[in-house]
Amino acid sequence: MDSSPHHVSDVMTRAVIAVGRKAQFKDLVERMEQWKVSAVPVLEGDGRVIGVVSEADLLPKEEFRDSDPDRVTQLHRLADMAKAGAVCAEELMSTPAVTVHADATLAEAARIMALRHVKRLPVVNAEGVLEGVVSRGDLLKVFLRPDNDLADEIRRDVLDVLFPAPVEPVHITVVGGVATLTGRVQDSTRIPLAARLVRGVEGIVGLDCRLTADDQDMKLRGEAARERSE
Repeated sequence: MDSSPHHVSDVMTRAVIAVGRKAQFKDLVERMEQWKVSAVPVLEGDGRVIGVVSEADLLPKEEFRDSDPDRVTQLHRLADMAKAGAVCAEELMSTPAVTVHADATLAEAARIMALRHVKRLPVVNAEGVLEGVVSRGDLLKVFLRPDNDLADEIRRDVLDVLFPAPVEPVHITVVGGVATLTGRVQDSTRIPLAARLVRGVEGIVGLDCRLTADDQDMKLRGEAARERSE
């Protein structure tokens, strides 16, 4: 059975700290400190995510403590000024919430975080109901996979499929997440595909591909190329 983490559901945290619309400012700060999180989802009564309150949403209250409202003119600064006067979650939250589905790939979740500049994503179902939270740290867990597990997956899902009858055994070693492929193969056109598939294995840090084509294969391909040019 393939146990490698490929989707958000494989790494997300299911026990989630969340709040309602009326959660008070101080309660939000206390919960983030207590549970060591940088953001909390805001839920409707049925568990549907309607927004997220992050540390960035709370900071304007301190930032603008001594500011003169008449001197704040930029639009985003005006929005921050409004949050400085907020006292509950529904006034502070960023909405609509940036979310992800449990069946999204880890790469998709990473792209959303990078594009939207967020550290955590609420995981929701088709109705928008909270199922968990995935953080940057959760996505990095794939790099904790043991080297032996990575080598076994590459051997089973890549090498045995692409090179079922090699000239000599194709060897895979993984050290510190870096995979090394060695050996000779009959079909040289499959080497780039093998390299791409190995790099795509969750937890692989790098690849040293030393696969070479069988001399007879190279000779036949060279003769075919010459015939086409004549």
